[in-house]
Amino acid sequence: MANIQKFVINNQRTLKKTFSYYIMHISVAMIVAYFVTGNIWMALTLSMLEPTVQAFAFFFHEKVWAAKDRRVSALAEKETTA
Repeated sequence: MANIQKFVINNQRTLKKTFSYYIMHISVAMIVAYFVTGNIWMALTLSMLEPTVQAFAFFFHEKVWAAKDRRVSALAEKETTA
């Protein structure tokens, strides 16, 4: 349990962004699926599948970009001190 709490604390901003992205993505997917199928139940089902997978991908995408930003900042700092 302590590991989960530490993970949540260390990734709080990214988790919040991921959750808001997830809600937005489900909403858009449901609307599009409804217009395509005309069936609310099919739209709900489709809108839950893809955005759920996408939310996990987004979380790790953000982690990769954050690591890249840290490397760029470290390199820029090293260049200014050298």
